[in-house]
Amino acid sequence: MSDVVIRAEKLGKKFVIGHQVEYSAILGEALVRSARGMARRAVDMLRGRAVVEGDEVEEFWALRDVDFEIRRGEVVSIIGHNGAGKTTLLKILSRILEPTLGRVELNGRVASLLEVGTGFHQELTGRENIFLNGAILGMTRQEVLARFDEIVDFSGVEKFIDTPVKRYSVGMYARLAFSVAAHLETEILFVDEVLAVGDAEFQKRCLDRMSAVASAGRTVLFVSHNLAAVAALTRRGIVLKGGRLIFDGPIENAIAHYSASLSKGKVSRDWGRGHHSAIISADLLDAQGMPTDTYEPGTPFNLRIEVETANMPGLGLELHLRDANNLPVGFYSSSIFSQTPLPSQGRHVCTLSLQPLFLASGDYSFDISTNSLTIVVDHAVANAIPFRVAASSPGGIAYDFKQSLGNGVLAMQLASPLRIDSRSPEPA
Repeated sequence: MSDVVIRAEKLGKKFVIGHQVEYSAILGEALVRSARGMARRAVDMLRGRAVVEGDEVEEFWALRDVDFEIRRGEVVSIIGHNGAGKTTLLKILSRILEPTLGRVELNGRVASLLEVGTGFHQELTGRENIFLNGAILGMTRQEVLARFDEIVDFSGVEKFIDTPVKRYSVGMYARLAFSVAAHLETEILFVDEVLAVGDAEFQKRCLDRMSAVASAGRTVLFVSHNLAAVAALTRRGIVLKGGRLIFDGPIENAIAHYSASLSKGKVSRDWGRGHHSAIISADLLDAQGMPTDTYEPGTPFNLRIEVETANMPGLGLELHLRDANNLPVGFYSSSIFSQTPLPSQGRHVCTLSLQPLFLASGDYSFDISTNSLTIVVDHAVANAIPFRVAASSPGGIAYDFKQSLGNGVLAMQLASPLRIDSRSPEPA
């Protein structure tokens, strides 16, 4: 028996979308266009096709020439921009949509959680929906009963298990839906971003549960924009862009491909203006005080920020250091840590030096915002100071500890010298 449980070959999905066109001032042209639209919709109805509203139609390929194989027990992430084709792919694999081109082979029962409450009936209670989902998956009542208590306990909605799910909050819906999908006996589990509606504690439990599901030899396809969760849960990533598969391989490389497609360092910054202040410019400086886009680990962060303000007493600057995945690494506030408010009016050039960090290699940026004694945030500029870090040197030798150790962002330094007490071995 082959270990391949999912195989996609030359997979493609085409949708027909409609567009409204502004009518011409000429009545004859408007009538002709309207008549053509009515005739097209009539033909669609007679042929049993979906009726597309609009004066003009366009073919849109959500997926094109997608090929991959997934083996039993693999946990695979599918990542990409919004509109890249991730959800369409999972819907085809879940047999909700039919592909326009290509074919899919599935070897095993599938449980899908593609949106909040997938497979739930609004009028049924949580208890009844658990048994309904089990029946859809081909399980007997006894098999569902054997897992019922575990499902309810994991979801945390036991108090409302006999309440119709239409009265559940979005978070309760997601809890029960994921618990049902993860605990019922299926060989393949699809999860599409729905964990984002849960709280942090529940998200952690979901990730732990998916790890346990994978350890038991079941296959998981996980779609998420949370790259930290993707990196923690999976070892393989499939990257989609514009409906095409552009990378399939180790998750670290997949995240790098996705992050590179964001072109974070090349995005033009929208400086804009707040109500009472504006950030005019911002730069990272090298040792000679010249603007640079490279940071040497272990040296101070020298920053120069030009700010303009009008009648904003107690003006302060806040900096958020983020990595390539937009995850926070560090934070600085002039009003909290330095307690040095800027002048309330005029244009000012602020030069500050932050303590050295041993950052892992990769792309980073500072987000900058202004605030005051009475305003939480007046003006914010994302990606205001983008920069890159080469291999770090925490011990005097260039060493890419992020690549070598897996998840490091900062090289931790000792607060005091390492102490080693040597003792003679005790006699046998």
